[in-house]
Amino acid sequence: MRSIRQRLTVGFIAALGLSIALFGTILYFDRRQANLQELDARLEVEADFTLRIIHEVSRSLGRLPPILESVQMSFQNLRHYLVLVGSDGSTVLSIDPRGELDTRAVEQLRDLALAAPGPTHGTVEVVRGRPAIRYYVVPLGETDPALRMMLLGASVDEVLFGPAALARSMLFIAPVLLLVSVLVGSWLAGTSLKPLESTIDDLTEITDGKSLHRRLPVDPQATDELARLSHAFNAMFARLEQSFVAQQRFVAEASHELKTPLMVLRAGVERAITNPKIPSESLEPLDESLEEINRMTELVDSLLTLARADEGRAPLAVESHNLTALVDEAAETAQILGDAKNLKIELDVPERPVMLEMDRNRIRQLLLNLVTNAVKYTPAGGEIGVGLTDGADAVQIIVRDTGIGIASGDLPHIFDRFWRADPARARDTEGTGTGLGLAITKWIAEAHGGTIAVQSRPGKGTIFTVSLPRSLTSSGASVS
Repeated sequence: MRSIRQRLTVGFIAALGLSIALFGTILYFDRRQANLQELDARLEVEADFTLRIIHEVSRSLGRLPPILESVQMSFQNLRHYLVLVGSDGSTVLSIDPRGELDTRAVEQLRDLALAAPGPTHGTVEVVRGRPAIRYYVVPLGETDPALRMMLLGASVDEVLFGPAALARSMLFIAPVLLLVSVLVGSWLAGTSLKPLESTIDDLTEITDGKSLHRRLPVDPQATDELARLSHAFNAMFARLEQSFVAQQRFVAEASHELKTPLMVLRAGVERAITNPKIPSESLEPLDESLEEINRMTELVDSLLTLARADEGRAPLAVESHNLTALVDEAAETAQILGDAKNLKIELDVPERPVMLEMDRNRIRQLLLNLVTNAVKYTPAGGEIGVGLTDGADAVQIIVRDTGIGIASGDLPHIFDRFWRADPARARDTEGTGTGLGLAITKWIAEAHGGTIAVQSRPGKGTIFTVSLPRSLTSSGASVS
């Protein structure tokens, strides 16, 4: 089941259905047993009454026919069976008020009476397809010498009709109760879980480091499980916020502090390279050092940019600019970078200017990141396409290449910071990247209220699509 509400509802219905079935079963067998005990008591009373008749008639008349006649008269208004067995083991009297007992059935009842060691209760089915008979056997040797045993019986349908009717009523009522339980259970589950759904909505909105200052609303008087859960989440958010802020502060301060010594190192190396007195064998190590210093400077600048973006201290300088000109400029840069690899650059932009509210420097940085990536990972003789489409509500920047591509399992991670797809993409002939370019590209697109998407197949190339809204105000982006 997909939701706790559904599981609670089904569990409530199952528990109620099981309870109804268990209650009905216990009640049915309890009533059945109680009715059988009541029937046994009634048979005992009738047996005692019959014994007194036999005893009085035997004492006054002393002959068997008057005894049998008196007993038969006393059973005229009863619907019970009676079998009297003589001292020789034969049936001397059988009373069948329903007319259901044939000779074989009477003989079976007689045999039961003869086999009884004393006063005995039991149940027997003497006629197939007919209700069983509940019987009571009493010895008669001390009452009259001519009589040996007496068996009184009654059909069990007399006492089982009530429990059977009860079972039918419960089978009719049970579906109604279950239907009501579905409605009540669903309502109770929904009412009980409504605060949890609100908590889930609040948690869903806390998706990044910028939202960690938010807290879940908690009723100060509440002490239930949801309140305790909310308190636990709030405590966790407080610890995460503290850790995240400390990390942001460290990255920002470290990046800022590293810029000055890197500038000093770069200036010193550049002066050394331009010194005519430096030996020629020292130029190559100095060139490598300058390359690494430039790379470190780029890395520090990228870290500082992302740290300020995380802290919300990187607002956009938004003005209306011609996006077509920026895309043209990026295509020219790609052509210059791709000349050494004989890359073919295709440009597809509208002939008219496409004006857009944007931070010109940030969009230029986004375009340069995408085209330099395309040049870097496209083999010699390949093709790179840079395009711009103008829509009513948004514009799209498309940068495609015929490079090595990206595996499908790597696509969800390419915008993560410092992430590399594989060793083949970690280094190339033009040096190493910082692993932050696409992360900054994604931040720039989202800061403008847009999105960036990627499609790629290994060996077939990659397509990056950046969608930017026409108005930053309507998109909700922060501007300065």
